[in-house]
Amino acid sequence: MEVRQLNLTECYLPTLDAATIRVDGVLRITGCRIPGEVRLGGARISGAFFINDAWLGHEPYDDLERKPTLQLNHATIGDDVWGPGLRVDGQVRLAGATIARAINLDDARLSEPGRTALDAETLTIGSNLSAQRLRTDGMVNLRGAKIPGKLDLSEAHLSNPSGVALQVNSCTIGELSLHDAAPIDGSVDLRRSQFDMIDATPETWPAHVQLDGLTYSSLAPSLSADQRLELLERDEDGYVPHAYEQLAAAYRRVGDDARARAVQLAKQRRHRTTLPWYAKLWGHVQDATVGYGYRPTRAMAWLLALLVLGSVVYGVHHPRPVEPGKAPDFDSAVYTLDLLLPIIDFGQEKAFLPHGAYQWFAYLLIAAGWILATTVVAGITRSVSRQ
Repeated sequence: MEVRQLNLTECYLPTLDAATIRVDGVLRITGCRIPGEVRLGGARISGAFFINDAWLGHEPYDDLERKPTLQLNHATIGDDVWGPGLRVDGQVRLAGATIARAINLDDARLSEPGRTALDAETLTIGSNLSAQRLRTDGMVNLRGAKIPGKLDLSEAHLSNPSGVALQVNSCTIGELSLHDAAPIDGSVDLRRSQFDMIDATPETWPAHVQLDGLTYSSLAPSLSADQRLELLERDEDGYVPHAYEQLAAAYRRVGDDARARAVQLAKQRRHRTTLPWYAKLWGHVQDATVGYGYRPTRAMAWLLALLVLGSVVYGVHHPRPVEPGKAPDFDSAVYTLDLLLPIIDFGQEKAFLPHGAYQWFAYLLIAAGWILATTVVAGITRSVSRQ
């Protein structure tokens, strides 16, 4: 069927079966009450599609085999989809649809408990999808969607407690906003998606998320590393290295190197929990000494403390010379430094030999020096590779 335009404003219809319809202008069902299906799959609408304040579908939800209430799958719309205040009891299907401009679902209510309330897989739109104050009972599925502008879920209430409430994986989206949104009831899947910005506080995210492969350029609002890291602990896939690298990179882009280092340190500590006991032990040593290379001042403090201790011990109990009469003058500080630094040779260590407990103390200083040196080198290597 092909028409120039179709205006059904404030009508009552049992169903609307207009699949593959061709409309040269605008299609309006503003304020309509349609308890049955609205079939517009494959429709071609040159202008805008107005569905604001319409009420589609019916309760109760006892028909598990029923088809989507609003079917716009594979439709092509040359302007906006305008649906503020829309109410749909049943599924809204936008899978494969192409919208030239924007979609507005502000204040909409979509209910399909335990199932998918909004199916918009591979949806392509020209600018924004605004869904401020959206209320859903069922999954919002945007898998593979392309939204170059903003996906605005500000003040939204998303609920699907038995499964995924928000599935935004494998998407390309300019900005995702969950500003002032209620805590999401159900899990969130953001795997393999790309965002320029994500605006959300940790309180908005649910207890279970999936973040592997997620990339973004910046985060809002500005929060400490500890506040952001707590979300990474909720990942259903456990330790996901990529998630830590992305967070650290976001901090570095805004010049916050201190928070970026804090994230990298947290990454190493989380990775340590996945290792066998002997690797965990070595990890604890690196953490305590130089914070895996992300706390270089710790190494200086340890070296200084050991240098002072060694200088005092060997200043009181001089080791005897290996070759009396040929040894240089003994200096307890230089001798201790010779023990601590594994590469530099000041000639003191070879010239003097402690005995008994003082020899074991020398071994301890040598081992500590190697540990500090290797961890510092590892930290420098990581810093250089990040640059």
